[in-house]
Amino acid sequence: MTKITVNDNGPLRLEGDITLCDATGKEFGLAGRTVVSLCRCGHSANKPFCDGMHARQGWQSQCPARDLPPPKPKA
Repeated sequence: MTKITVNDNGPLRLEGDITLCDATGKEFGLAGRTVVSLCRCGHSANKPFCDGMHARQGWQSQCPARDLPPPKPKA
């Protein structure tokens, strides 16, 4: 199982058995890591991974958990 945590004012933290692919389906080599942080702010020089630039830029975003509405039926 993979756990994804949306950190306030920070990255998405993925923990567990992770396979991360680019838009073409090619896998990122994670070198056995079971924890990675993905950039949400767009300022990282190491995208899609977080490099801590959000803190230096003063980027802020809070995302409290909430329930989504049911998906719309497919036509």
